[in-house]
Amino acid sequence: MMLRTALLAIAIAAVPLAAQAESAAIMIQPPAAESPAQGAGLETAVLAGGCFWGVQAVYQHVKGVKNAVSGYAGGAQKDAVYETVSSGRTGHAEAVKVTFDPQQVSYGKILQIYFSVAHDPTQLNRQGPDTGPQYRSEIFPQNEAQLKTAKDYIAQLDATKVFKRPIVTKTGTMNATFFPAEAYHQDYATRHPNQPYIAFNDAPKVENLKKMFPGLWSDQPVLVQQADKGN
Repeated sequence: MMLRTALLAIAIAAVPLAAQAESAAIMIQPPAAESPAQGAGLETAVLAGGCFWGVQAVYQHVKGVKNAVSGYAGGAQKDAVYETVSSGRTGHAEAVKVTFDPQQVSYGKILQIYFSVAHDPTQLNRQGPDTGPQYRSEIFPQNEAQLKTAKDYIAQLDATKVFKRPIVTKTGTMNATFFPAEAYHQDYATRHPNQPYIAFNDAPKVENLKKMFPGLWSDQPVLVQQADKGN
C-alpha cells in the first residue's frame, strides 16, 4: 500500500495525457442475454480489475449491492496476505466479492459496470500505475450461468470492437475460493478520499458510475463494517 502511494507521482508523470484519455470510461452496451436469477435470494460475483480499492468503491455505490468486500482470489489460503500477494507469484488477483440482489440489479448489469467504469479490460496484468498478475482482469464465475454470461458478453464486446484493443479479461475457475483482505483495505477509498492514489485513480471511476448509470447510483455507499453488522 505504501509503495503504491509513494510511486503515484512518478506514475502520473510517466503516463502521457493521450494514454490517460484512452483509458477513460466507455459506456458499453449491456449483455445481449442476461443471466437468470439463481433463486429468490442474494447472489455473489467475484471480479478482479486492478487495485481492489477502486473496484470496491464503485460497487459500494450501486443500488441493489448489499456488500462489496476487497480480497484475493485464484490462489491458496496460506498465501492470501497482502505483502505476499503483492509479489505477483501466488496466483491470486486482487478481487472484490460483490453481494447483490438480482431483483434490483442483474448480474448482466454488474458486468456492464465492470467493463464500462470499474477498470480497463484491455490492460494485460496491470491497471494504470499498478503492474503484475495480481492486478489482472479476471471474472471468477460462481455458477454455470455466470460463466456463460461472462464468456458470451466478452465475445459480444470483442465482436462489436467497442474497445480499441482486444479484451484480455479471463474467466477464472468456477467457484474459486475468495479470501477477504486485511481490515485496513476495506472501505479504503471511502475512508481516504483525499489520498493521492484514490483521488487520481479511483474517484473518477465512482464519478463515472454516477454519470453513466444514474438509475443504479446510490449516494450512500454500502460499507463493509455496516454490511457486517446487518448480517
